[in-house]
Amino acid sequence: MAQVSIVSCPSYDAAVCREALLQVLEPVGGLDFVKPGMRVGIKANLVSFLKPEAGATTHPVLLAELTKLLRERGASSVVIGDSPGGLYTAAYVKNVYRAAGMHQAEEAGAELNMDFSQKEADNPAGMVAKHFTYTGWLDGCDAIIDFCKLKSHGMMAMTCAAKNMFGVIPGTLKPEYHYKYPNAADFARMIVDLDEYFKPVLSIADAVVGMDGNGPTMGKAKPMGFLAASPSPHALDLVCARLIGLRREDVPTLEAACERGLVPAEWKDLDISGDVDAFFVEDFDRIAQKNDVVFFGDMLLGKGNNPFKKALATVMQKALRSRPDPAAEECVGCGQCEKICPAKAIVMRDKLPRIDRGKCIRCFCCQEFCPKGAMKVVRPVIARVLNR
Repeated sequence: MAQVSIVSCPSYDAAVCREALLQVLEPVGGLDFVKPGMRVGIKANLVSFLKPEAGATTHPVLLAELTKLLRERGASSVVIGDSPGGLYTAAYVKNVYRAAGMHQAEEAGAELNMDFSQKEADNPAGMVAKHFTYTGWLDGCDAIIDFCKLKSHGMMAMTCAAKNMFGVIPGTLKPEYHYKYPNAADFARMIVDLDEYFKPVLSIADAVVGMDGNGPTMGKAKPMGFLAASPSPHALDLVCARLIGLRREDVPTLEAACERGLVPAEWKDLDISGDVDAFFVEDFDRIAQKNDVVFFGDMLLGKGNNPFKKALATVMQKALRSRPDPAAEECVGCGQCEKICPAKAIVMRDKLPRIDRGKCIRCFCCQEFCPKGAMKVVRPVIARVLNR
């Protein structure tokens, strides 16, 4: 059985999606895990009030066709859910369902989650997330499918299968988790802790149309033309990272998975069904999170454990790292960034956000949830030059 499967899916036509799902699932075990009477939960990416054509949410036609396949295999019920950024209430999430076209999945026989309870988990096996709060609807599922969207991401460089499981954290608590794990490496370890706790039986990436640029919500819809699937969210992510021009070390969640031995260091070490090179996405506008400090130190002082590198890293860290920055000409002064900032680093002055760089933890919540896409991820000029 292959670890990762990739197939062409050129459109969201229902017949095309059904055939592509059948083809992508067969090499990785298909839906053999489904038992008669099983309740299957699909953790979709329903990040915000965005229409399917925006390229930010799992497409409803794919969810509808997967629902049909699951019901045909004997699942008694299929429930689709997520906790978008914002209130985790029926009124709020219903509006997200409506915007994302989830009625199409309902018409195919799926339920849309309406259980907004919150549960507490003790997780002694976790590396950093030993205890966390999660969305209670998952407890009623016999198996979980992680159906993600392939997109660029301000903090994690890429959001795909592993990051999609952050949606198990209730929306209003998400900023607290960003504040609790302000370091990108620890935030990524927390994500992997969630993946390992919930253990989705299957991960599928909707990359028919994804998102690049100012993702994961306000970037550009990017036609990619494929689906990918794997029993492992980390193996799936490793291949998807390659397909948009990122290395393992560019994506903190992949680094966190690799340090636990959950994924190999190189995508070529995976058993892959499908021609990876044939699906490479040209001109993907990445929000690269490369380790500019290490590269700068290597360039000046050579590779190895030079004693001056630590001091150099301290000096260069602030100068080289990406940061959120408002585009004044696009900002409408709504103040959403000030409200959502977990570090309270943003204040509105003269209807424009002012960021206290001393407080900013670079979680990019302001960039992710700016309703106008006016908050951008900015990499310093020297960082861009050094990595050419």
